[in-house]
Amino acid sequence: MCMTLAPTASPAEPLDGAAERYRPLMTEEIDHSLAGARALRAALIANNLEAAQQAWIAARVGWERAEVFTSGFTELDAEIDAWPNAVTGFHAIEAKLFGAQRMDIQPETDALIFHPAQGLLNGAAKLAYEVGESKADGGESRFSGTSLDDMRNDADGIETVFRIVFAAEIEARDPRLADALRAKIDRLRSSLRVLALVKLDPIKVRAESEELIVALQTAAPLLGLKRPSLQDLIQQ
Repeated sequence: MCMTLAPTASPAEPLDGAAERYRPLMTEEIDHSLAGARALRAALIANNLEAAQQAWIAARVGWERAEVFTSGFTELDAEIDAWPNAVTGFHAIEAKLFGAQRMDIQPETDALIFHPAQGLLNGAAKLAYEVGESKADGGESRFSGTSLDDMRNDADGIETVFRIVFAAEIEARDPRLADALRAKIDRLRSSLRVLALVKLDPIKVRAESEELIVALQTAAPLLGLKRPSLQDLIQQ
């Protein structure tokens, strides 16, 4: 007796959806790590060793939980979590703060705040660039037909990292810029709510993505970060 097996879905299909659901959680953990690092800096300014040690531990929790993702970025991981021969990052701070009971770690703490935040800002700008400059002209998943979903997921990722990590900081320094960024992200997401890729207006999407990149570049100095350059976005 001959039996015909029904086609099965590719294992990658449910995994892709699960990975997208994980993205906001990853961003939240990095935000927890950044909050701990900022608390560490505040404790250093207050010359409070015990509070600084507790803040280091709190920052470390968020980073370790996100490391399942961040360890894939070897350069970033080396700057933040090199071990055992650490000259920067968590373990360089740990050696002084816990081992030697020293508080002269302001530069290392500032770098601990800078690197993940810079990476997330660059990532948001890079996604906006990709949506406008490459995916809007036909997408990167032409065989599977999921290019429109790719762009929507990218835009959702931009909104998530802005809302969780950057919105409050920008709001405190420039409320009008924070509102403008929210509006630009919303417009980009709205322009992707079409029934099919052929219904997409690539000129409109490209313009909205470029406006969003400029706004992210404007926000960078307010956050103590470098402006993502066009060359940086192309090279990444």
